[in-house]
Amino acid sequence: MFQKILIANRGEIALRVIRTCKEMGIKTVAVYSTADKDSLHVRFADEAVCIGPPSSTDSYLNVPHIMAAAEVTNADAIHPGYGFLAENAHFAEICADYNIKFIGPTAEMIRSMGDKITAKQTMIRAGVPVIPGSDGLVHDIEEGKKIAGEVGYPVILKATAGGGGKGMREVWEEAAFEKHWNSARQEAKASFGNDGIYIEKFIEEPRHIEIQIVGDQYGTACHLSERDCSIQRRHQKLLEESPSPFVDQDLREKMGEAAIKAAKSINYESLGTVEFLVDKYKNFYFMEMNTRVQVEHPVTEEVINFDLIKEQIKVAAGVAISGKNYFPVGHAIECRINAEDPYNDFRPSPGRITELHTSKGHGVRVDTHIHAGYTVPPYYDSLLAKVIVHANDRNEAIAKMKRALEEFIIEGVKTTIPFHLKLMDDERFIEGNFNTGFLKDFEY
Repeated sequence: MFQKILIANRGEIALRVIRTCKEMGIKTVAVYSTADKDSLHVRFADEAVCIGPPSSTDSYLNVPHIMAAAEVTNADAIHPGYGFLAENAHFAEICADYNIKFIGPTAEMIRSMGDKITAKQTMIRAGVPVIPGSDGLVHDIEEGKKIAGEVGYPVILKATAGGGGKGMREVWEEAAFEKHWNSARQEAKASFGNDGIYIEKFIEEPRHIEIQIVGDQYGTACHLSERDCSIQRRHQKLLEESPSPFVDQDLREKMGEAAIKAAKSINYESLGTVEFLVDKYKNFYFMEMNTRVQVEHPVTEEVINFDLIKEQIKVAAGVAISGKNYFPVGHAIECRINAEDPYNDFRPSPGRITELHTSKGHGVRVDTHIHAGYTVPPYYDSLLAKVIVHANDRNEAIAKMKRALEEFIIEGVKTTIPFHLKLMDDERFIEGNFNTGFLKDFEY
């Protein structure tokens, strides 16, 4: 087992990893920018190293500074968390070159799933259902129009290096194709330095369902059931739950087996998530694979009573997994609390938190790095906390989440708590009658 792990991240995920490391008897090293010097992950790690100024490029994405911090503290492993360098194959390679274990998949595995075209072709070979569309990158507008006509409108344009909804456009008719083609390529180039675009059939009224998987270094892989991530705004998830109110046991088992096929097709090791779009007829299609721990991993932890970070660390250390598939017990919901103003187009709201009272009580978990007096910096993702509840069934979970949100007090900055409270009262949400387009008609 590792003696010391450096966490190459910040905020709640850094603190989350530190907590598990402490329980495992592993020393921890926090890295931080000058903007995060008062953050709790810095306070609770065994050691802390400043790696640069506030800008992510100069700190949390600064590979030489992170590697220097690992060397000077004699860390034998690096946990990347999510975001930043978590799916950076080059960083994984550098860790290997320095004989420091990257707690995640190999660089080759990251690359095979990081490029959407390569991932889709890999899934076709593995026998995993994929969305109809182009076989690879589309080279020009005329080729794109031809493919869209063959697949049938509506279609969706996607950046091959994309993520977070960047470089993604829905096209409902040929007359709008050129406009969306140009804007998608421009956004992709600006966001990822790669303007490659491919085309898929747009699935109407889809659910966004993801399967948590884990694979070890010996070829064994298993699934840990599903999460429903359909409540999202501009392709950004706002709420996740498990089990999905839409998925029955038959579909759950089929999707779980498909996810295992996906993992085994690349001999995957570490935690990962295979994401699917599911249409209203319960046909499911591979969308992408995230080769890291997800923001919403606590939802799965609660319904299977399992520490996923601990499992991820053990796998990285060479421990074999049992190979057992897990299915949910009870129901869990996670609400992401962001420093954003939901009444002003979710505009970011950095600033100083003047008062804080987090939710407590049976079946309530809050993962957060904030505290009273903490200044929310404007440089990073706006996530402040994740409120996770676990109950016997979905109705109980909704009632528990509503109670937890009502007693969660954050003053000094705007937050998305009012949005989530409104959502808990929405009849369509309560009935489980929603898809990824739900928020287009949601009034708050």
